Amino acid sequence: MIVYLVGSLIAGDFYKLPLTVAFLIASAYGICTTPKLPLRERINIFSRGAGNENIMLMVWIFVLAGAFAKIAGEMGAIDATVNLTLRFMPASMLLPSLFIAACFISLSIGTSVGTVVALTPVAVGIAQQTGSCLPLIVAIVVGGAFFGDNLSFISDTTIVATQTQGCKMNDKFKANIWLALPAAILVLVAYIFIGNDIQVPNNVVLMEWYKVIPYLAVLVLAIAGVNVLVVLLIGILLAGGIGLLTGSFTVIGGMSAMGEGIMGMSELIIVTLLAGGMLALIRHNGGIDYLIRILTLHIRGKRGAKLTIALLVILADLCTANNTIALVTVGPMAREIADKYGIDRRLSASLLDTFSCFAQGMIPYGAQLLMAAGLAAITPFDIIAYLYYPMALGAVALIGIFLRYPRKYS
Repeated sequence: MIVYLVGSLIAGDFYKLPLTVAFLIASAYGICTTPKLPLRERINIFSRGAGNENIMLMVWIFVLAGAFAKIAGEMGAIDATVNLTLRFMPASMLLPSLFIAACFISLSIGTSVGTVVALTPVAVGIAQQTGSCLPLIVAIVVGGAFFGDNLSFISDTTIVATQTQGCKMNDKFKANIWLALPAAILVLVAYIFIGNDIQVPNNVVLMEWYKVIPYLAVLVLAIAGVNVLVVLLIGILLAGGIGLLTGSFTVIGGMSAMGEGIMGMSELIIVTLLAGGMLALIRHNGGIDYLIRILTLHIRGKRGAKLTIALLVILADLCTANNTIALVTVGPMAREIADKYGIDRRLSASLLDTFSCFAQGMIPYGAQLLMAAGLAAITPFDIIAYLYYPMALGAVALIGIFLRYPRKYS
């Protein structure tokens, strides 16, 4: 973060210094400052972190997502979906409808990344057709994706939060909904007012409906609980088959489109690998444990304990750029704090998941923002200013701590 900030200030432009370079410098620093080990062993620790099964799964998702997004676009799926949306949806309800769709899909499939992959191309098309602000439209999708990531029963963050706190998923959901739903309603109302000025073109042509099939298949299969890699692979096959049958491209053209899509994800993949290696070094050197120990020295009362739990998971997420790993890291410590200060475990699980989603939604190097930015051909910093839902979620959760809301769990 320091390298990126200082470099950008020197350059006078926050978009000139690539994230990959900042992560490379930080990774080299981490390797050099790891004590009492030969250089080869330090590199091995870093490499094992980069090759962690969770990191590699993310990489494969990025590869297939890039290929699917590009070949579906070449086939005409994006234009068909956008035109279908614009044809039958009132202009004033475009923004709130897109947010509700993202919330529903992410709640159903339990993954914010999958929701971003499925809806971002559609959001880009809507922005182009209506002349709306592209970062705003993309941010709506990202915000809705975090709504489901926070609440879904099959979300990995929900699973980790409830397991580390020792409570049931449905109990955590009941506590969590008191924080997430008010934030979502506030944002929804804001989108209704913002969307009043959107103008839908009068000459929208209803394109071939069957070109929407790849997106529908991806959404339905994801909701049905099919493995995300299988879902994306089926989407690629459907988009490729329809593209060949309709003459949108040849076999070589389709493969070229897939190759371009994969290469478009190269920066994201490199950042993910470097971040995984850095996490391994941070863990090995006790960096996160040190932060936790310092932060828990001066807790006073329940409010202080709740704020400490929130701060712990936010710091862990800033260090790891992965809200699930952040929850795994600080979950046991949060449970000790909750038990010591008499905090309802359902509420501690809710706070952990809520603030992890808030932090993950606001960091420019998180997988969700990097994916959305890559698919929309903009930067994560363009999106952050319009992430109203993560902001509202963090604000409601913070106010709830001070006002002892929800009362039932306080």
